[in-house]
Amino acid sequence: MSRPRGPLALVDARPGPGFQVTFDGAPLDVLPGQTIAAALWSAGITSWRRTRVEQRPRGVFCGIGVCFDCLVTVNGVPNQRACLAPARPGDEIRTQDGDGHVEV
Repeated sequence: MSRPRGPLALVDARPGPGFQVTFDGAPLDVLPGQTIAAALWSAGITSWRRTRVEQRPRGVFCGIGVCFDCLVTVNGVPNQRACLAPARPGDEIRTQDGDGHVEV
């Protein structure tokens, strides 16, 4: 019988205990070392920002912090790139509208 050969099996990695964050008020389970984008994707969430003018959904596009499509608000701070920001226990993550700045 062959063993599954996923990334964790290949490196014989054992992640530490998981923790929770909230996304738009709902609890979300996260593994240590996951970025916010990875945690959202793992939960089946693929969109967490809406464009300013047309309110079109956005999520990860480039995945390396260049395009800014994956912006979220974390603990009240807007414009955090979900693909780069590590998820931390207790983070309050919110869908971001537009560029995160209040219209004057």
